[in-house]
Amino acid sequence: MSKKQVYLESLGCARNTVDSEIMLGRLKNAGWSATKDPALAETIVINTCSFIEPAVNESIDTILELAGYKRSGACKRLIVVGCLPERYREKIAKELPEIDVFLGTGAFDQVVEAVEGRLNRKKCLFPDPNFTNLLDSVETRLQSHPHMAYLKIAEGCSRRCTYCIIPNLRGKLRSRPMDTILTEARRDVSSGVKELVLVAQDTTAYGNDLTPSQTIGRLLSELSALSEDIWIRVMYGHPESIDDEFLKTASGLSNICPYFDIPIQHVSSRILKRMGRNYTEQDLYHLFDRIRDIVPGAVLRTTIITGFPGETENDVEQLTKFMDTVKFDHLGVFIYSDSEDLPSHKLDRHVPGKTAKNRHDRIMSHQQAISSENNRKHLNRIYTILVDEEIEKDVFAGRTIFQAPEVDGITYIHSRVPLKTGSFIKAGINDTLEYDLIGEPV
Repeated sequence: MSKKQVYLESLGCARNTVDSEIMLGRLKNAGWSATKDPALAETIVINTCSFIEPAVNESIDTILELAGYKRSGACKRLIVVGCLPERYREKIAKELPEIDVFLGTGAFDQVVEAVEGRLNRKKCLFPDPNFTNLLDSVETRLQSHPHMAYLKIAEGCSRRCTYCIIPNLRGKLRSRPMDTILTEARRDVSSGVKELVLVAQDTTAYGNDLTPSQTIGRLLSELSALSEDIWIRVMYGHPESIDDEFLKTASGLSNICPYFDIPIQHVSSRILKRMGRNYTEQDLYHLFDRIRDIVPGAVLRTTIITGFPGETENDVEQLTKFMDTVKFDHLGVFIYSDSEDLPSHKLDRHVPGKTAKNRHDRIMSHQQAISSENNRKHLNRIYTILVDEEIEKDVFAGRTIFQAPEVDGITYIHSRVPLKTGSFIKAGINDTLEYDLIGEPV
């Protein structure tokens, strides 16, 4: 007898990816088979994002598109989970009658019951995310990548940035016990994973809420000891929780990527205060100088919000001067996304959308020149590359230690000799693009 088929569409960030992998694992244990073709699925699950307006729009567009399979495909049940229903609750349920069940961020553990129609006709489940169970070390996951795994080390965020809805959607910071993280990591490494990417809403604050407290530096030391033949990367750090222990650990252990993803959001001290970020421009200069002093060759990644209420042209000029000084290896820019459920909505001097878009484009153009200049420094150098995939005949895509999966540029490797996916190779860089590198095996 063939298994029942389910299709899951995962939207949003890497943290959502982990949730989706766990839901698929639970469904597999319950006798369901994951299909990549929604037309064949008896049930369709959509794991949504609602962090900013474009993410909300993408979630709704995806829901409406996949709802068509209830008419044209095998689909009998459509489930929407995650941040979108958690944020809009019964309001969105009324506007999307084609959805059978809405599960909030605290109801992921009921996905099997929802898919199988065993919720006693309950259409909306929104338990408080603060009281949901954290990941178990023995949780079955269907990994999205064969040789790279996202390792979620905490859930929620206890900060109160005025532009951010995440604490309302995910609850306060709740760190996983270190032993459960290490057990999961051991299983990943034994299955052939070559890169562990640590994620959370506030990754570098890991362990502050535990009793006794733990630190991200201690966790990295324990993970590093699992194997010399893996990379360990930290994403989603916070300027206020980067301490010297973390930096010295990253500097002293060869398998910890010297890669620092630290979203700063802005550099204008006035705008940062309005954002609820408790640091200044000078604090940021000091932070990045300290990182480079302690970790030679450190790679810096950040994200910026432009168009925040009260932002002026002088603030943007201050930001670009900061970029010229720090010279981030990778930088992303978001346009401020307003909503009535955000504290920042009540601030004065909102920036017109057209002005914010122009500023976004100027900042990105400015960073493109910086990234292109940074990349040229890699010419004629030899790096270790993790091979991700073959993209066409004799051309492979891979990443250096300073290129994170899915968010940064890649390294194109030209090789007539087949390269094994998930292997480390040495490659010489012979050409560069704005964000990508080009090389060949040596």
